[in-house]
Amino acid sequence: MKKTQIVIYYAILLFMFNCAPKSNLIYMGDADDIATQASVKNSSQIIQPGDQLGIWITAEEMEAVAPFNQNLVQLENINNTMPSSNQAQRSATGQIPTYIVRTDHTITFPVIGKISTEGKTLETFEQELTKSLTKYIYNPVVSLRTLNYKVTVLGEVSRPGTYTIVDNQSNLLSALGLAGDLTKYGLRDNILVVRNENGKITKNRVDITRSDFINSPYYYMKQNDVIYVSANETVRRQSRLNPNAPLYLSMASIIVTILALVFRN
Repeated sequence: MKKTQIVIYYAILLFMFNCAPKSNLIYMGDADDIATQASVKNSSQIIQPGDQLGIWITAEEMEAVAPFNQNLVQLENINNTMPSSNQAQRSATGQIPTYIVRTDHTITFPVIGKISTEGKTLETFEQELTKSLTKYIYNPVVSLRTLNYKVTVLGEVSRPGTYTIVDNQSNLLSALGLAGDLTKYGLRDNILVVRNENGKITKNRVDITRSDFINSPYYYMKQNDVIYVSANETVRRQSRLNPNAPLYLSMASIIVTILALVFRN
């Protein structure tokens, strides 16, 4: 009799643990893939309200483009960096016309007037602006850059998401701070940083418990960097268990008790 109860009990436990949520296990195991996908997505990100766009127009006759190169701002006053460098790129004069995208997804461009950026990538907007300028300039060349930039922080942080960087010396620690820092389950010695520069994706793991991590080329953030904080072993163990385990244990206990009463009678 007792042997029958034990067999039934273990059969229920086996069923319970086989029902572990596979999605959690996959999520924990594919940190590299998740971060890489986010990096690829960010590389073709849509222009958003609040973005600072640096737009510089050139042509064979520079006098013809002068009316279009207004709104000059000293680059030292711009809060953020260009996509491929932690140093702002300079025009010959050390200035660049700067436009902040309004909440209605528009900017006001000299001569042309209000232009919509809604749903457009930098490449698309650059092409459209070049086409518009051909009405006024022969063979215009548009140089378009984002002067503030974004990083994405995922995994074991308090507030995962995409953040706009407002410091031209922003680093890994300040980016983690924007996301509310690591949770108590985050691995501090194995933080993944994925970088997409000119379509080339590179990855590096950083140990922020070591003082020399500030020498890493991934210490300072760049445009569209993705940071992924993996979970420690505690979360990994929990992810292998069904969150309804206590309920199943209670059910198993009740079933075993009922069976014991039935067989006793």
